[in-house]
Amino acid sequence: MALPRVKTHRSVFGKLLQEFRLVASDRRSWRILLFGALNLLCTGCLLMWCSSTNSMALTAYTYLTIFDLFSLITCLISSWVTMKKPSQVYSFGFERLEVLAVFASTVLVQLGALFILKESVERFMEQPEVHTGRLLVGTFVALFFNLLTLLSVRNKPFAYVSEAASSSWLQEHVADLSRSLCGIVPGLSSVLLPRMNPFVLINMAGALSLCITYMLIEINNYNAVDTASAVAIALMTFGTMYPMSVYSGKVLLQTTPSHIIGQLDKLLREVSTLDGVLEVRNEHFWTVGFGCLAGSAHVRIRRDANEQLVLAHVTNRLLPLVSTLTVQIFKDDWSRPLLTGALSSSSSSSPAASPLGAAEDFDPLTSTPSKPTSPPPEFSFNTPGRNVQPVVLATLGHHTHRPYGGLGLSYGSTPYTGMLNQGLARPGGGMGLGTQGLGVGFGLGVVKPNKLKQFRH
Repeated sequence: MALPRVKTHRSVFGKLLQEFRLVASDRRSWRILLFGALNLLCTGCLLMWCSSTNSMALTAYTYLTIFDLFSLITCLISSWVTMKKPSQVYSFGFERLEVLAVFASTVLVQLGALFILKESVERFMEQPEVHTGRLLVGTFVALFFNLLTLLSVRNKPFAYVSEAASSSWLQEHVADLSRSLCGIVPGLSSVLLPRMNPFVLINMAGALSLCITYMLIEINNYNAVDTASAVAIALMTFGTMYPMSVYSGKVLLQTTPSHIIGQLDKLLREVSTLDGVLEVRNEHFWTVGFGCLAGSAHVRIRRDANEQLVLAHVTNRLLPLVSTLTVQIFKDDWSRPLLTGALSSSSSSSPAASPLGAAEDFDPLTSTPSKPTSPPPEFSFNTPGRNVQPVVLATLGHHTHRPYGGLGLSYGSTPYTGMLNQGLARPGGGMGLGTQGLGVGFGLGVVKPNKLKQFRH
């Protein structure tokens, strides 16, 4: 049992090594690997300085350097995705892997910000002394390395998310200040408007907060400002990463991007007006990766329409917006409903059949299958006997005496038998006839009980 497990682990390690060699074959990946090694060195130094200075604000700012490491890993994954081709298992390719990397990176940084907030609340109870010997040095080292990484390495996934996601509260406030400043100095509009890069903004704001902390501690020995600065940096980090997490999470949930809904509705209206198209239904459009939209739709066309021609027109309308498109064309197929049964009429010359068995299959009033346990129909009103099942009269056999068969009269059990037992007679002619308790007389009158017995005998 142990040998197959060892082989499995070796095979997984071998596959990872093979994929790493594939990524390392590109020269652009070496720059990412170089910055990743420098990031590990810088993060280790900053963590040691955070411990020596006992500064929570510098620790919160160091988490931005750790986020740069996550962004470099995401950049490596993005370069690997561009080298891989779709397979039978992953028919849409591996572009969703970089979406997952962006989502995981932003969520981990937000968890780090929550940890900083939790530690800061504990520090407010008992504020330790902060040493400022390496506080300012660590701030400038972290700021320099973060800006160098952001400007030197082109990170395609995070660049797309920062533009497509909604603005953070920090970007909104800075944009308001930038509009006022650009009114005085118009040359800054290309840099500050419409909104600044959120990663550059959070690094600049964190460095400014640490500089203010350093000055207040050096001048007034106010150590509590370090904890307040840590809270501010954590809130700014959380507010910056949250819109990106929401956007990448919606992509993972295969939702339709909000900024494309209007264009999709316009294209679908144009498709529905094409010659031969009757209906477009079951349409679903979602984002496979950043900037890659996929969709599927069912198009119902006329029976005399050309399927290939309609498919070509629909594809030409949707392909400029939907890169991966699946369209299913089916013709309109309708048929008239056929009657499942017909009304049956009894014939005097036919032999004895089994109408009771037929009554179990069809309702003689509607010619449709009836179920004994089915509820009453909706059109039945509150009338007496609405829930009573229809009574089917059984025809008599050949042995029954039918004295007037040539007259076209059918004989058998009659629903008036109970009325005769109560002393009432059915209106009729002047001829009296008795057959199995049936009393028929011409004229109106009352039949006495003793004469009923004679009729029965």
